[in-house]
Amino acid sequence: MKAPALIDLSTPTADEKRALPIFSKKNTNTAMILALLAWTIAVFDYGLFGTLLPAMQEEFGWTETEAYAINTWIAVGTAIVCFGIGPVIDRLGRRKGMMLTVGGTAVVSALTSVIPAGLGFISNAMLVVVRSFGGLGFSEQAVNATYMNEVFQVTEDEKKRKRPGFYYSFVQGGWPLGFLLAAALAFAFLPALGWRALYIMAAIPAAVIVYLIAKKLKETPQFELHEKLTQLEKSGDVDEAHALAGSFGVQHSSTAPLKRIWEPQLRRNTIVFSLAWIVNFFGIMVFSILGSSVLVNSRGVELSDAFWMLIVINALAYFGYVFHGWFGDVIGRKKTIIIGWIISGISFSVMLSPIASTPFLIILTYGVGLFFLVGPYAAIQYFMAECYPVSCRATGLAFIGAMSQPGIILGGALFTVVTAAAGTTAAALWVGALGTLVSGLLMMMAKPIPKELLEDPSV
Repeated sequence: MKAPALIDLSTPTADEKRALPIFSKKNTNTAMILALLAWTIAVFDYGLFGTLLPAMQEEFGWTETEAYAINTWIAVGTAIVCFGIGPVIDRLGRRKGMMLTVGGTAVVSALTSVIPAGLGFISNAMLVVVRSFGGLGFSEQAVNATYMNEVFQVTEDEKKRKRPGFYYSFVQGGWPLGFLLAAALAFAFLPALGWRALYIMAAIPAAVIVYLIAKKLKETPQFELHEKLTQLEKSGDVDEAHALAGSFGVQHSSTAPLKRIWEPQLRRNTIVFSLAWIVNFFGIMVFSILGSSVLVNSRGVELSDAFWMLIVINALAYFGYVFHGWFGDVIGRKKTIIIGWIISGISFSVMLSPIASTPFLIILTYGVGLFFLVGPYAAIQYFMAECYPVSCRATGLAFIGAMSQPGIILGGALFTVVTAAAGTTAAALWVGALGTLVSGLLMMMAKPIPKELLEDPSV
């Protein structure tokens, strides 16, 4: 299969048919590596707050309940940032969007490291404001899913075109790798260097990755076409825009991306995905973000022991991404997500029960729970990218991803209330484990849209 090296965006002749240029194997592999590194470092910063929360709690003088409340307020700010970033990415492009999200991570990490702890409300407010912009790093996964979905459509690598979910899983697996990195470095350096040094460690690689993205990453031809169509329409050349779109076999929409995801053909999935993410992030917040706190306060594990447990648990979780990416290609991504989240909810319930009475059983049940909790995100991110057209793909994914923050806000509020009334174990069970189970049931209502609505040109 051959195509010109650069996409032809000139005015087409009548009935002219065109195809998108092909992504080489080298460019595809470069894209996968940089996307994985970008997501891992973004999650490293995002996961540090939950991992270091017990240590920060001691320096800032918070009670257990106050620490969870601070986490909830940060989620409010993160939601605001996440909701706004999707339309920006659909305008900037995938490459620049990745630079923005990872670059924001570097700045947030650096600023977190210098926030003073002795100013009471002022210190807390500064922390909430700075950490809210961690939403930039969290939104990096929406950029990755959008970018890799489009790359795999035009790559010359037939294996990746035929099994995109499996290969994307290696990229989305940056979530447990980021948490593993946070737990490992906390285990190694927290006693000697303190929590501030760890945020500096997160800022440096993020800055390096931004530089590499600027130098090595190519924009997708789908976005280049979309950008050209938008420019033509803004300049009044509407007929030429539709003619150019037609030459690639797609339909051009002038509807604003944020408005389009609520059109009749897309509204159902926007609602279903959003609700599923909200309640699933009850479980993410409890068992992934606040994993060290749950192990310390619920299972009576020492903080140093909690770190090494999380290292093992998150290592197992990475293979959860690979498994669910592969399984989604085999039985369908929707079924994979439903099965995984239901198993996860059950496993965490067992972990919190008296049955898990030894470190081995705690690690086993926690590891299985996290395996089936975060692993399906390799399937759902790619599934969502298949459910939105190019013109609003990043907006749809970023909007739904932003729903994780209302999930953390609502889940955090419920977790704080139940913890105050009945303790961390009851809160983790009724908020985290139950929320995970319900999210799997909600995904039964998701429905793929017809391919002709996706605006993905044939290659």
